[in-house]
Amino acid sequence: MDLTGKVAVVTGSGRGLGRAYAEALAAAGAAVVVNDIDAEAAAEVVKGITAAGGRAVEVVAPVGGSDVAAQLVRTAVGEFGRLDTMVTNAGILRDRVLWKMTDEDFDAVINVHLRGTFTCARAAAIQMRVQDTGGRLILISSPAGQRGNFGQTNYAAAKAGIVAMARTWAMELAKAQIAVNAVVPVAATEMTKTIPAFAGAIEQSERDGTPLPDWLRKDEGLGTVEDVASLIVFLASDAANGITGQAIGIGGDKLSLWSHPREKAFAYADGGWSADAIASTWDTGVGAEPETYGIPAPKV
Repeated sequence: MDLTGKVAVVTGSGRGLGRAYAEALAAAGAAVVVNDIDAEAAAEVVKGITAAGGRAVEVVAPVGGSDVAAQLVRTAVGEFGRLDTMVTNAGILRDRVLWKMTDEDFDAVINVHLRGTFTCARAAAIQMRVQDTGGRLILISSPAGQRGNFGQTNYAAAKAGIVAMARTWAMELAKAQIAVNAVVPVAATEMTKTIPAFAGAIEQSERDGTPLPDWLRKDEGLGTVEDVASLIVFLASDAANGITGQAIGIGGDKLSLWSHPREKAFAYADGGWSADAIASTWDTGVGAEPETYGIPAPKV
């Protein structure tokens, strides 16, 4: 993929998946605005990109508010002349079960993930519409947002909302030729290391370079952050023209397309449904095959 001449912003790109996205976009030729709250981490990413012959600058600021979103877009345009791709990756975790989650836990995660995606995407869309040359909004979601996950009320809600925004914005921005897609990544990161079934294989791979086993890369669809970055490059490229409104999963050896919610089963009753009528038919009718919920346990 050749992204020469294109300019991208990647939020939360000082480490982990965000760093892999920024480095992959730069390696493909794009100029990149690196964003993180850790000044040292952001500077290290920029240094690595420029040392490899790429172009990058950092913006050290917390994603969430409109002012930072505007700053990111302003930096892209001021330093590199335009903005073609906005990757909304920044995020934090405040995991608690429902009865222990505080208002502060909930609000902090929603502010960075959901509001931060909104403000950054809005600022990018305004600039892309002015340029009148199209663009890409690549919104980072999670399996937790698609299926739910224990202890992640705030995170799952935000990530589900991000996919809903992608579908909505794909409609709203189609006339301006701005494609909007959600990415559902699974990779070996600091967060996935905390999952007992994954920890041993990930730690061994980091320690001595042992490849992740097939059951992780295929069955679980979990690999390196670099495995995920290739999808970001593809979606930022001209090869992805016409792809919009999708939730696309990637991890390890697995690439997937997530389905949109839809009516799975339905039934009709003349004059409407009473509570008794619903109860008498539920198990053999609409509710005969209930949906699963939660991220499936690892197959080990």
